[in-house]
Amino acid sequence: MTITIDSFLDYLKVERRYSSHTITAYRKDLKDFLEFNHKSLNGKSIANIEYQDVRHWLGHLSNQALDHRTINRKISALKSYFKYLNKTKQRDDNPMLGHHTLKTSKRVMTPLSIDEMRRLFEDVHFSEDYSGRRDKLILDLLYCTGMRRAELIGLSIGDIDLDLGSVKVLGKRNKERIIPLTNSIVKEILTYLSFRLALVPYNNDSLFLTDKGNMLYPQFVYNVVRKYLAKVTTKKYIGPHILRHTFATHLLERGANLNGVKDLLGHSSLAATQIYTHSNINELKKVYQKTHPRQKK
Repeated sequence: MTITIDSFLDYLKVERRYSSHTITAYRKDLKDFLEFNHKSLNGKSIANIEYQDVRHWLGHLSNQALDHRTINRKISALKSYFKYLNKTKQRDDNPMLGHHTLKTSKRVMTPLSIDEMRRLFEDVHFSEDYSGRRDKLILDLLYCTGMRRAELIGLSIGDIDLDLGSVKVLGKRNKERIIPLTNSIVKEILTYLSFRLALVPYNNDSLFLTDKGNMLYPQFVYNVVRKYLAKVTTKKYIGPHILRHTFATHLLERGANLNGVKDLLGHSSLAATQIYTHSNINELKKVYQKTHPRQKK
């Protein structure tokens, strides 16, 4: 079974070009199902798993008080896995064909204001050591480039072009894109690198490392972002994605072209980028009220 899962994950990486972050999540989700199968289904072989068995797992996940988004993600991994087993002739049927995703409420994410971001970088204290320099640069890169958390974790020193003032990012489906950097961030990177190379000079090319010299991981970045954003805002959601959301919103509010923002974010279609335009409605109202001929003064 483990061999089958390994071949499935290799398939996702090589042929489907899934990101390393997604593959890690799928590995964990499938491992969770296998453990449940071993304990509660008496170790049924994968060839004999039925949808009713998956329903038992759904109940188990619900009892753990997981939200519907998390459960849907886990089920998505299982659906992809059974689809792969069909494709490779390891199963004749797919027990997941009749499954419907659980309903989820629409998550409303309010971007941070320009003043909140100003206070983050001007008023909040960052220690003058490796940890402080790293944390500030993490926040600055997320806000000034709009890159995803997984993309930030995957950055290597070689991805930064200080002469051109740009960073190469490996996004979803292993699609590369180049994002320009501000002059202030280039200077910040130079200062950070002097601390970074003093910590681990050679044997790790990752741009960001923990205090012990290890690669970053998703929860680490989440904790850093929450720690500092909590000092400047009372908004409910202050995870890493809020900085990507804020990046796009602030660009659009200041007149950036929607297609340009799409390319910077690494979206494959405008539909994905348009979700950020709802935050721009107040600015659009001002323009409308100021310029439309039928708008009464």
